[in-house]
Amino acid sequence: MALKVMPIQKAFMFFEPGPVLLVTTKAGGKNNVMTLSWHMVIDFTPRLAVTTGPWNYSFANLLAQKECVLCVPTLDLAETVVHIGSVSGAEVDKFKEFGLTEKKAKTVKAPLIAECLFCLECRLVEYIEEHGIIILEGTKAWYDADKKEKRTFHANGDGTFVVDGNVLNYRSIMKDKIPPGV
Repeated sequence: MALKVMPIQKAFMFFEPGPVLLVTTKAGGKNNVMTLSWHMVIDFTPRLAVTTGPWNYSFANLLAQKECVLCVPTLDLAETVVHIGSVSGAEVDKFKEFGLTEKKAKTVKAPLIAECLFCLECRLVEYIEEHGIIILEGTKAWYDADKKEKRTFHANGDGTFVVDGNVLNYRSIMKDKIPPGV
């Protein structure tokens, strides 16, 4: 079948990044969490870029506190994660409303989420206002090896999601490209 032109407004759906995240912040003594799917890893470092803006309550908290926690939820939390993204932390205590367990982080004030597979404590390195890009540096990583569900899910950008499937292992081909310890 030949390639056909499609609406440019849908192009981003083919590049929509990795797993949907929950991002925690803390401001004024109040913890908050938002759903985020626009992010990318920057090289093999603990640096990541996320994009959000003033339409999100957490955005102001993140810029003011210059820290957050990026949490990777698994498939068993998918519907909850979507609901979290549909309400504002300005009006709802999302931890209480959605039954999330706050765990104290070591290097930032924002909490870890115990139900998530992975949490990365982060400090804000740079904000590129023109594009709404926030560069974060990971400061401490947490992983729940005992969690039975390990599949993550990925936003398509249109209200549908894709679930992780089979793993293809090409480590032997890429061995000279993989950093030590990975």
